[in-house]
Amino acid sequence: MRPIQPPLPTTTTTTTNNNNRPRRRPDLTLPLPQRDPSFAVPLPLPPAAIATTAHPPPVPLSFNELDRLNRIGSGSGGTVYKVRHKSTGRLYALKVIYGNHEDSVRRQICREIEILRTVDNPNVVKCHGMFDYAGEIQVLLEYMDGGSLEGKHIAHEPNLASVAHQILCGIAYLHRRKIVHRDIKPSNLLSNARNQVKIADFGVSRILAQTMDPCNSSVGTIAYMSPERINTDLNHGIYDGYAGDIWSLGVSILEFYLGRFPFNVGRQGDWASLMCAICISQPPEAPITASKEFRDFISCCLQREPAKRWTAAQLLFHPFITQNNKGFSNNSFGGSSRNQVHQHHLLPSVQHQRSPPSSSSSQG
Repeated sequence: MRPIQPPLPTTTTTTTNNNNRPRRRPDLTLPLPQRDPSFAVPLPLPPAAIATTAHPPPVPLSFNELDRLNRIGSGSGGTVYKVRHKSTGRLYALKVIYGNHEDSVRRQICREIEILRTVDNPNVVKCHGMFDYAGEIQVLLEYMDGGSLEGKHIAHEPNLASVAHQILCGIAYLHRRKIVHRDIKPSNLLSNARNQVKIADFGVSRILAQTMDPCNSSVGTIAYMSPERINTDLNHGIYDGYAGDIWSLGVSILEFYLGRFPFNVGRQGDWASLMCAICISQPPEAPITASKEFRDFISCCLQREPAKRWTAAQLLFHPFITQNNKGFSNNSFGGSSRNQVHQHHLLPSVQHQRSPPSSSSSQG
């Protein structure tokens, strides 16, 4: 059966083609088919290009846009300057690495720094970029106006727990990314005006160590090195960089508590005396006047056998950290201290959790 067609209006004329067939009428329409809404499928959301457009990535800073203000630290690996970005007025730390490096070493340093630029943690000093200027490698870093914690005496345990918590957060983050620092010490722990503590100076010393005198202990200060790193005969010649960082953390935290280097030798003593104190003597302990939680925390860090040391992730749940959580405050260092060192020490260091590191961050 054919559908009934509506009557043609009398006022409209039709035209014909050469074959005398009427043309299709422009006023005729067919109803659209009805769709069952139960079968409707929502369209996918558009890609997240709108968000990236609203917040474009930061434009890399140019070396010519930086004004060098003053020198704020130096060491065997390089010199650190306080610099200001001309257009924004923002302050940075610019580390100039010593040495005329071969092209292969220079390329390796560039690769390492590119890895460091991806590091993003509130307790790790941010690397903003690198310049190869006039034959010198210069690294642009986050500026920490509070200086290093070298010389700090933090006897109040809740405040010390806050400092330890922040350092552990940074170490745990690095270890998750298979980055080993290898030079945790008070001068490489920096603070800012908000009393945030951040780990500095890692990622380049492994390469510097390949081009410097191997006996130069400045590439990883011996005073804070673990016994098995100093004496390779210990631990069957196996060095676990993750456990080594924990030893260095324990020595540093105990030094903050005591207000002095915890071994019975000077921190700047001769190599032989330090080696005997670290490798032969029993590991230092927290005094009996400290809480049992703090004494146990130090013991978990300063185990002679690396496998017995707690990991950074485990130490974050140690009672010394968790029970003092309410004691964390903005005044992490117990107020001002005459021992505060207002210097930005960023001396060299490096990269790896207990699984093999990636080739770009191996210890070498």
